[in-house]
Amino acid sequence: MQEIGGGRISVTVERSPQQNVEEIFIQHAVDLLSQQIWCWGRDILRPEGNWLLEMGFQRIEPPTDERKTSSVYCLEIPNDRCVILRGYGVFYGDSKLGGVFLPRYEYVPKYTEHSTLKTPPWKSSDLPELKPPTKAQKTEYRTLVLDLIDWIRNYEQDIIDKLGVEYRRYSLEGWDNGKRTIIPVEDMSHEWEQIGMNHFDAIQSP
Repeated sequence: MQEIGGGRISVTVERSPQQNVEEIFIQHAVDLLSQQIWCWGRDILRPEGNWLLEMGFQRIEPPTDERKTSSVYCLEIPNDRCVILRGYGVFYGDSKLGGVFLPRYEYVPKYTEHSTLKTPPWKSSDLPELKPPTKAQKTEYRTLVLDLIDWIRNYEQDIIDKLGVEYRRYSLEGWDNGKRTIIPVEDMSHEWEQIGMNHFDAIQSP
């Protein structure tokens, strides 16, 4: 409410439909990514054995001065690509295109010309400088984002195919604290597919 000339008027600021679509999309993507990262943590602790290691990930244990942080998990993918998993997000690199980082609580990916990391990313400050892509970099950026999303989708589908829905439900025990948005485990792969299909329609920039 704003007072003008002794009277009071109500001023309503309306958001554009695109703003609402983008905010809803990003919040859903944050919820899905955060749940996915929790699941990766549970896959590491799988009673039958560390699933990430079975998938071919390399575990890099923290040095003495970083003992309070968790191990870095890195997977080399054919065609000179890599995925690096951290509790605060996911890095994906392709030697032909550069790299993107998907932050856990923001989702919107940032771009770097570097496809590999000089040192393990114990902290977010260990990542290379990340920026929105320039106009000339947008094709590489878009390809990287969609490739990463598709890699996550395939990973989750493999979990269902090889370990089963019940295993993934077991993985989510402890995640549902009554406050978090829970994506049904049988829908996670499909939800990633939808994120990939709609990402660049929902998020107008970069």
